[in-house]
Amino acid sequence: MYKKLFIGILICLLVISPIAAANWNSFAGGVDHNAFREESSDFVTNLWTFNMESPIHSSPAVYKDFIYVVSTQGILKVINMETGEKDWDFDLESNTNSSPIINSNKLFIGTEDGIKAININNHNEIWDYDCDDVESTPFLYKDTIYFGSDDGHLYGLDKDNGKVVFNKKLDGELKSSPIVVDDTIYIGSTNCKLYSIGTDKDKNWEFTTGDEILSSPSFINDTIVFGSNDGNIYCLNESDGALNWKVDLNNKVLSSPTVDNHDNNIFIGSDEGNLTCIDNRDGTIKWSHSVGGKIQSTPAIKDNLVVFGSDNGNLYVLNKYTGSEEFTYNPGTILFNSAINSSPVINGNSLIFGDDSGNVYSLNIDKHEVPGSTQMYFSISVLIIIVIVALVIVHKVKGRK
Repeated sequence: MYKKLFIGILICLLVISPIAAANWNSFAGGVDHNAFREESSDFVTNLWTFNMESPIHSSPAVYKDFIYVVSTQGILKVINMETGEKDWDFDLESNTNSSPIINSNKLFIGTEDGIKAININNHNEIWDYDCDDVESTPFLYKDTIYFGSDDGHLYGLDKDNGKVVFNKKLDGELKSSPIVVDDTIYIGSTNCKLYSIGTDKDKNWEFTTGDEILSSPSFINDTIVFGSNDGNIYCLNESDGALNWKVDLNNKVLSSPTVDNHDNNIFIGSDEGNLTCIDNRDGTIKWSHSVGGKIQSTPAIKDNLVVFGSDNGNLYVLNKYTGSEEFTYNPGTILFNSAINSSPVINGNSLIFGDDSGNVYSLNIDKHEVPGSTQMYFSISVLIIIVIVALVIVHKVKGRK
């Protein structure tokens, strides 16, 4: 009897676990924004570059052994993470800055015309919902897709048929991506407010900052953490919205906070060009690393590493305890820098991100290995031309003497 029970439990675990682990239900994969997934046992980390043909501002989604990336022109491309080759693509027929989420073979993505659901098995559209621009990345909670729109509404749609099951009119434009914790939705607005709304549509509280909130909130230890364009990062009590602490980061904060529950750490970038590590318990700054360019991407963390991109065209991998650089990668080889506003994701040892040049890159974060730059040949050509022009000028100057 016990043997049969054990076998039954084992089968259930084998069936359920991979499905649960595969889902990517929100921006950066969860309410902590860690953007990390363990790789499957047979997965091989490889180096590659894939061109999307237009800039990438959204963050990729990880599902099984594939990466799902959407360009600003609204082209979804599905890339095999091992080979770097396209598996299939889908034209959303609308521009987008929203990031995709995936659950049980269904992909959900916001566009300038609303939100769409796509079956990733047969590559067909399941449903679409028309509303104003949806830059907010959806959040799946109890079979409902929650997202904000520029029309000021916080929506909840049935994930299977797209029917409206939740609709709450708030003020401003809701470009921030929501999180849902214990039947409570948290989302920021361009009207400078962070809202706490119950899934029963009742407003619990609102908190006002000094400027627009484009940063998406994170949850850690019964607190809500988010940035504001007033230059501050805020930590609020989840139950009543009371301010626990705030820290001035000296410039706009469009980056969303990534939290590490094990160490009570919060990692966040700012337009000042700093990636800052803050103690969630009291707001103490543990360290700050300056890169000389705006940091609007949301950091990803794995083990003792924190990863982020900058407007200066560099991707940075830092020690999350000290803020010291482990390694950096400049795919534009300095001469052809492209801003990295897309937030990175990590699958096992594969570190994946996109940039404004329209390229997606796969690095090996464990071995510090990077793909050869597609811009290297252009850089070499420019340098050769410069050398030739310099030699011609020198030759002409000498000929006049």
